[in-house]
Amino acid sequence: MDERSSTSSGFEFNHPTIISLLYLASCVTGVTLIVGVVLAYVWRGEAKAEWEASHYQYLINTFWIGLVGSIVGCLLLIVVIGLLVLMAVGVLVIVRCVLSLLNAQKHQPMPNPGSWTV
Repeated sequence: MDERSSTSSGFEFNHPTIISLLYLASCVTGVTLIVGVVLAYVWRGEAKAEWEASHYQYLINTFWIGLVGSIVGCLLLIVVIGLLVLMAVGVLVIVRCVLSLLNAQKHQPMPNPGSWTV
């Protein structure tokens, strides 16, 4: 049993956690989303455990959901529904990041990493 598992009250900054936090910070800064997806692609090849690999795929999909959803939402702003699409995409990305963050802290894999939904 390593030291990390004996102290369950601490917050661990593992790679999937860092990427999730960068994605969440992009709600304020915008640019950290790009840094997060680059790290996800780089660290995906270096996954030490199966649970980490599932998080990288999940977080990469989260980036593409946010990008495609934002483009569609911006295009639909012309017909007013775009604002709803942008809000829905924003909520979906935040929920996906929080779920990944919670599972990464428990060292659990994402249940369906290839999914484009929650």
